[in-house]
Amino acid sequence: MSASTSTPHTKGTAGGTTTRRRRRGPRTWLAALPLLAFTGLCFGIPLGAIAFGAVTRTDPVGGTTELTGEHLARSLQGPYLGSLIGSVQLSSLTALVAGVLGVLIAQAVVTSRSRTLRGAALTASGVLANFGGVPLAFAFIATVGISGVVTQLADLTGLGWNLYSFTGLTVVYLYFLTPLMVLVIVPALDGLRPQWREAAQNNGASGWQFWRHVGLPVLAPSLLGGFVLLFGTAFAAHATAAALVGGSVPLVTLKIADALSGNVLTGQENVALALGLDMIVIAGLVMAVYLPLQRRSARWLR
Repeated sequence: MSASTSTPHTKGTAGGTTTRRRRRGPRTWLAALPLLAFTGLCFGIPLGAIAFGAVTRTDPVGGTTELTGEHLARSLQGPYLGSLIGSVQLSSLTALVAGVLGVLIAQAVVTSRSRTLRGAALTASGVLANFGGVPLAFAFIATVGISGVVTQLADLTGLGWNLYSFTGLTVVYLYFLTPLMVLVIVPALDGLRPQWREAAQNNGASGWQFWRHVGLPVLAPSLLGGFVLLFGTAFAAHATAAALVGGSVPLVTLKIADALSGNVLTGQENVALALGLDMIVIAGLVMAVYLPLQRRSARWLR
């Protein structure tokens, strides 16, 4: 008799839970409406304007607008395609190198017993990660430029050093990308539980085996997420490259600025919008690889 009475009670409880979950759905959406409105206003409208301008052409005489694929086709040809490839190469290289350096620094910070060192490292990383643009370019020009202090003292020019090149721009990007990786990966390293390492040691695993079979697989999505963030930051950077190398290094952000300002040819504004749409597509493809792996790592690092 007791079993028969407990069954409806259980069903009722489950039904009540389901009802409460259903009631929470609309409230959750209502609470998220301000965020969705802000996202649509700040991202949706500009994205729509870029996409519309990239696939349309307006007759200057009649004022009529028609669909066309001319701008997108031109953005994938000649110097425009070279600038896209150059930006992808620079972003991939700097993200990879900065990711490795950032992980090594973050691991040293996490394993250190000094709270002063941890606080100083994280504070410095937060400052340096946001130091960019024209001030960063000027700092490097004054330090390791052609007439820079370090260049003159160490005779870097005789060693083949050139700040205003692809290599020089890579070094400059590492200055703010490496601290950014430190900030991103420190929480993930903190999420590695000491019990996992102890269990591996108790089973006779070495430090390398622990990182190979436990640490790196768990951190892999976070590492990839950091790489995606660094790639996107380098891919969208403009002011530092514009002040440092100008047009000597082909980058898509510099081509967009030239097309919008008419420095090369007039009437290329729609090509600039097409280049912006190409950048969005590339960033979307990179994010499509990262998001599934990020959900996988979230189960382990909770």
